[in-house]
Amino acid sequence: MADMLDLDQAQSRILAGVARLSTERVPLDLAVSRVLADELVSTLDLPPFDYSAMDGYAVRVADGLVERAVVGESRAGSADLAPLAAGTTMRIFTGAPVPDGADAVLMQEDAARAGERVSFAGAKGPRVGQNIRRRGEDLGRGAVALAAGTRLRATHLPLLAALDVVRPAVVRRPVVSILATGDELREPGSPARPGSIVETNGPAIAAMVREAGGEPRLLPIVRDEPERLRAAIRAALDGVDVLLTIGGVSVGDHDLVRPMLVEEGVAIDFWRVAIRPGKPLAFGRRGGVTVLGLPGNPVSAMVTFALFAAPLLRALAGDRAPLPPRRTVRLGCALAHVPGRTDLVRARLERAPWDSRADADLGASAAQTLAFPVASQASGSVVSIAGADALLVVPQGSEGLAAGAEVDAIPLGADV
Repeated sequence: MADMLDLDQAQSRILAGVARLSTERVPLDLAVSRVLADELVSTLDLPPFDYSAMDGYAVRVADGLVERAVVGESRAGSADLAPLAAGTTMRIFTGAPVPDGADAVLMQEDAARAGERVSFAGAKGPRVGQNIRRRGEDLGRGAVALAAGTRLRATHLPLLAALDVVRPAVVRRPVVSILATGDELREPGSPARPGSIVETNGPAIAAMVREAGGEPRLLPIVRDEPERLRAAIRAALDGVDVLLTIGGVSVGDHDLVRPMLVEEGVAIDFWRVAIRPGKPLAFGRRGGVTVLGLPGNPVSAMVTFALFAAPLLRALAGDRAPLPPRRTVRLGCALAHVPGRTDLVRARLERAPWDSRADADLGASAAQTLAFPVASQASGSVVSIAGADALLVVPQGSEGLAAGAEVDAIPLGADV
């Protein structure tokens, strides 16, 4: 195993020296999943003025709870309010500006109004700031609203809109060529022929490219013929940021992709990683194009994409946290492992049933999600990965894990 990189080493080599792509502006409603190119600094205060957090009466705390005259009202959108004089109150509604001179709001439930006078016999307080949202309480002018490298979610958009940002500056999406190779492959839905199998990787990898923030270019399948393959690789390298090949990077007599990449000027950095599935992974560069040669087995292709290609695309897009997230889960059953390679075990996740004694034994920080490996761990089984929620990361030196043991899990899906 000395000539193979481990998982962390391979990820580090791929991400080393990655330069963020150029910046563009997009409409706010199209900014979800895009990465902020620059630090977003607030140009105003949020809230922009003091306002009432509920319906009630604006008062001066120094006046106490004496009966007083109602001198007007403040509704949402009100402007040019007269200052509140001592010994008076103003009717106020949720979201409405607090008049100058007022420093608290008493709830209408605690008020007893008779004509233009109101008393607060049942109220508590008042205290300064009661039921008032202060100007700049959430975010002050000049404060950092969002860090550069933040991948925008729908929940970020109200903040951008509140700051009057209608076209945020984001990093452009990496353009990715996807080239599947193999004599045995046929397109999904095409007529079957003896010895052929459906090419399942292209649609899956294209979808994963989109989930990782890239723009996929899914190319036609190429047969294992040197000249055709070399011409296809030459064309696939043109005008893109990343080339993903699928299949043909191992050591078989018909594994021609790696030598064809070299002939087209790709400098191969490494081509084997000590993981299972996914050992034959080629990584190299030609000029500004990064090349990853994924293995051909469907599970291996998806696993290596999640571990290596997705972080690369996120880094190119400026994501400050490009590596796949991990969470700690507990094994629902024992898991065998032969030392030598890191295993990425397909598993389904279930919420652990409540057991106060077990939880006390495990400690308050113990994971409460159980992981059950799916029945088949064959690298060609599309059924197995379709039934999996996560990859369990079994360390290289492990000799197996007992039921209940904690293990890292990488979610499968859009969050990978």
